[in-house]
Amino acid sequence: MEDDAGAVTRPRAAQGEVKADRKRSAIHFKAQHALVVAFFLLLFVFHALAVYLFCSGFLLSRLVLQDRSECPLPPIGLGDGHTPGSYELGCWHPKTFDKAVIILVDALRYDFTVPFTPAQGADTFHFHNALSVLYDTSVHHPANAFLRPFIADPPTTTLQRLKALTTGTLPTFIDAGSNFAGTAIDEDNLIEQLHRAGKKIVHLGDDTWHSLFPGFFERNLSQPYHSFDTRDLHTVDNGVNDHLFPLLEQPQSGQWDVAIGHYLGVDHAGHRYGPDHPEMTAKLRQMDDVFQRIIDLIDDTTLLIVMGDHGMDTKGDHGGESDLEVEAALWMYSKQPVFGRTNPAFVTPPATAKERPVNQIDLVPTLALLMGLPVPFNNLGQPIEEAFIKPAGKNYLNLAQVNRLTSAQIQRYHTEYAKVRSLDARMIAPTVTSWLEANEAWSRTSSSAAKTADAWKEVFNGFAAYQTENLRVFKSLWARFDLNSMSMGTVALVGTFAVICFYAQGIVTDPSELTPALLLRGVAGTVVGGVLGAGVSAAAELPFNQITAFGAVLVGIIATLSGLWSGREVVRIPRPTTFWGWLCTLSTLLLCVGFAANSFTIWEDEQLLFLLITFGLVMLMASLGLADAQDRTFGVINSLSFLVATRVASLSRLCREEQEPTCRSTYYASAMSSTSAGWQLSIPFLVALILPEVMKYFYMRTRNYQGSAVIWIGIILRLGLLITAVFWVVDAADDGNWYPQMAEETLTTARAYLAQTVLALAFAAGYGTYVWASPLLLVRTEEAKSAPTMTSKSLEPAKANAPVLTAINGSPQPRTKLIILGYANTHGSRYFLLPAVWVLALLLLQKPMGQGTLALCMVSIINILEVIDVNNLRRSPFGPTLFALLGSFYFFKTGHQAVLATIQWEAAYIPLKTLQYPWSPLLIVINTFGAQILCAIAVPAIALWKVKPSLPGLLGRVASAMATHLLFYAAVAVATVVEAAWLRRHLMLYRVFMPRMLMSITVLLVVELVGAVVAIGGVRWSMLSVCEVFGWPEVVNAS
Repeated sequence: MEDDAGAVTRPRAAQGEVKADRKRSAIHFKAQHALVVAFFLLLFVFHALAVYLFCSGFLLSRLVLQDRSECPLPPIGLGDGHTPGSYELGCWHPKTFDKAVIILVDALRYDFTVPFTPAQGADTFHFHNALSVLYDTSVHHPANAFLRPFIADPPTTTLQRLKALTTGTLPTFIDAGSNFAGTAIDEDNLIEQLHRAGKKIVHLGDDTWHSLFPGFFERNLSQPYHSFDTRDLHTVDNGVNDHLFPLLEQPQSGQWDVAIGHYLGVDHAGHRYGPDHPEMTAKLRQMDDVFQRIIDLIDDTTLLIVMGDHGMDTKGDHGGESDLEVEAALWMYSKQPVFGRTNPAFVTPPATAKERPVNQIDLVPTLALLMGLPVPFNNLGQPIEEAFIKPAGKNYLNLAQVNRLTSAQIQRYHTEYAKVRSLDARMIAPTVTSWLEANEAWSRTSSSAAKTADAWKEVFNGFAAYQTENLRVFKSLWARFDLNSMSMGTVALVGTFAVICFYAQGIVTDPSELTPALLLRGVAGTVVGGVLGAGVSAAAELPFNQITAFGAVLVGIIATLSGLWSGREVVRIPRPTTFWGWLCTLSTLLLCVGFAANSFTIWEDEQLLFLLITFGLVMLMASLGLADAQDRTFGVINSLSFLVATRVASLSRLCREEQEPTCRSTYYASAMSSTSAGWQLSIPFLVALILPEVMKYFYMRTRNYQGSAVIWIGIILRLGLLITAVFWVVDAADDGNWYPQMAEETLTTARAYLAQTVLALAFAAGYGTYVWASPLLLVRTEEAKSAPTMTSKSLEPAKANAPVLTAINGSPQPRTKLIILGYANTHGSRYFLLPAVWVLALLLLQKPMGQGTLALCMVSIINILEVIDVNNLRRSPFGPTLFALLGSFYFFKTGHQAVLATIQWEAAYIPLKTLQYPWSPLLIVINTFGAQILCAIAVPAIALWKVKPSLPGLLGRVASAMATHLLFYAAVAVATVVEAAWLRRHLMLYRVFMPRMLMSITVLLVVELVGAVVAIGGVRWSMLSVCEVFGWPEVVNAS
């Protein structure tokens, strides 16, 4: 009995030991995995600090002076008999108007306002001849109105333009004392001067005004509206109309002095449809009617101003510095005949914005002096001549007076700014000379007996020349870069690149084994460096934020590299040693060097196409050389599929301005549209039909189309893609007003619910499926007959040579055979459910054309994985580098360019009806970088595709592949940062080099975060589920 009990106990004890061993292995893997994720997050911190340091020195800044112009204290003696200090009569100059109605039509481009007569063969667009009242009044009533091109300084974003239009300064990317996010303006400005003069100011429309000027508007009469919903063309405009016109009539006409109406419909029509669309015609005609009604209602003491804050490009977007984006319109009107022209030919407004433009900052001194206000202290604009030359066009004395006053205020600001900034006297010498010459001309003419119009014209020209020269000087001053901060950021970027390079390609063993030491040293170094930096900044009175950040990142990088030195027996100098390594290295270097040329950067999408086709041909040639016929066939098929998908995707183009006219946009319905063509609505349906079938084919080929794969790919993904296709049809119906009898809110609500359903399927059902899925296997048993057995027996055992009798068992006993379907790709198929989950959400957030190209990207990813398998390239940098090139290429093919104007802001509203933080900005990021996100999530599959379930060191291979993937983006970021810094005085800096640099560092941070949290983080569930079935590799069990 004891023997039997012992025999039963020993197997149970052995089973308990196996379970305990597996539990220890799982805990060890989880800890190791968490450390790898944390290490990649540390790299993200290094890059974030480096980007902060570089951008704080590169994105230009200026010092905001807190001085205010005072009504009783003109900047110079008036000398014209006018007594300063009276708001009723005019502070520095006799005022012309008591009240003003200021209408800002967002994105009112100048060519929207002038008539168009088509020449033979010329195209006519929907925005032509829809807004006529501004031009007609200027031509037929030149003493009452004038129309001029109104040129904005980039960036052409509404917030920055409002700063310029009210302060007279040139907002840079980072204003010291203000910022890009829209906090209150704390420098002298028109709104504050109006408020100090006791004027009652009413604001209607875009709520940006209220964030910039809090507390200055009449609460009971003002009505702000949310400004970001670009799909809504009418709510803001109709709201402004509903409140504005009662203000112009009794009894409310006496309750205000300045009324500001900010219309958004034209801008939103451009964003949603593009300028060449019937909705743009309707909006411009509505504005035409609004202006005519205002003309009829205002009185003789009221000045009416209509202006645009910026223009829009051919697709209706803005933000950059292209001609169409900076060319706005300015129109002034008065029932009094107060306006004039210095030349009779100027009665007719310029035919194009290239003729006789005025700077937007010129509005500030013009409006201030017309309303009897002091010119704001920081103003750099000059008075607009039509407003002061008088109807006869000969009053150069008045024109000289207002320009002298404005010049004196500019000189006062110039003197104070030079004192605070300790500017070199040689830098400001030209403006001082110009100022002295203009004043000498004023004194000479004032004391002359013959004060002719020509003499005063010469004085006016002198002050105008001074103002022009001063503006040039200040533009150069505010183009001063903080080279120290830029250098610190560059050093940090290069140092982090070195860390990634060694981690990705320099560790000859499992990188995950070295990760704990690297992480510990890196974190400790970062903390110690931050403390040291803070101490140094306090002791030496250096900028706290910059020195602290630099100390943290520098010491952190050095400490991390010291961890590599301590393990130097398994670390080598990373360098390419194979053909594939050299191919990846040279391709990356080609891109990095090419970004120093503006033409290369402008045509980057074509360069990436060339590289991808090159990689595809190399894959094809390598596959043709395989010895195994099956591998050769499959490698060739996937290489050809990759080449075809890349070529088809290249047909999707969104051209940037510099590529025209040799490039033809196909992403939208036309080059001047922001909506999809009718035939493009079929693309999401094709994607819903084909993409799941393609994924199903690859899963079935390795017998992994089992369990959760059937549920997700066969059912949920298909359903989600079908709903996505329906969503875009509903969106088109909403845009095109297909069902006018249906309330617009009905379609808007329907599309929001459809999008929310897809996202719920992707992130709730999808992640639930992924996390809880078992390995995609099918285990079955079959009965197999045993082979016949033979037994031999001697007939006479005592004799050595006796006959032998051999008996054959002809009735073999059946036995059971265990078959595991899907064993060959257990890890790869299990993990690839994660990209399959994300692709649904990413496809939803792309326009129909972008869905087609992103689906081709997904197919190309699978093609690459198969080619890597048949050519045994899992440990090569080939896969991670090619995925990075693929993501970069499909960034352009999903309707984006390295310019601000191509951001698809409407993505913020795909599942939402109103702006919601943080979801709306997050949706825009996912839409913009969807291709890079998808490729980054697919990177771990390179190490996991078709490997043995018990293969040791898989986590280290995943970490190495992800680090190699990041290495490409880090190299591009270093290159574009260094080149932007080197070319900081280049003519194309703000149009080409800086946007590409900003894109590089943004992509790097996005991919790094996604790679760490989503991709490597997702490996946890994949490997746990597989290893719980097949056991843990022995190396993981080692202590």
